[in-house]
Amino acid sequence: MIAYVTVGADDIARAKRFYSAFLPALGYELKEGPEGLSYALPARPGEPTVLPEFYVKPTFDGRPASAGNGAMIAFEAGSQRQVRDLHSAALAAGGSDEGQPGFRDAYGPHFYVGYLRDPQGNKIALFSSDPDEPGRG
Repeated sequence: MIAYVTVGADDIARAKRFYSAFLPALGYELKEGPEGLSYALPARPGEPTVLPEFYVKPTFDGRPASAGNGAMIAFEAGSQRQVRDLHSAALAAGGSDEGQPGFRDAYGPHFYVGYLRDPQGNKIALFSSDPDEPGRG
């Protein structure tokens, strides 16, 4: 099981604007500290932490942050409409489009996905695969 994912950011305020445009809508809560941003899904009292957590931090070695080639982080949305809405919100918050929301021939008939780059260049996917919604025709 993946416990957490960390991406580097040179401008934490810019990264906060981007990630806060969609992660709270997916249930993530933000905790800020001098070490950066921590987004986590809330745990119910007496239950373990819901994993994975997502961190946005300055680099540990002090060199500029960079995006991994071929690396991507995917967040599951509740519906195709939410994918569209959050993709749009993330673009308005400083992200760049890497693929408009829609179906892709290479994936299953209900996999609906939109792709973005955060301000640092990290690739993000927002997807829904609800079999009760219309599928690729």
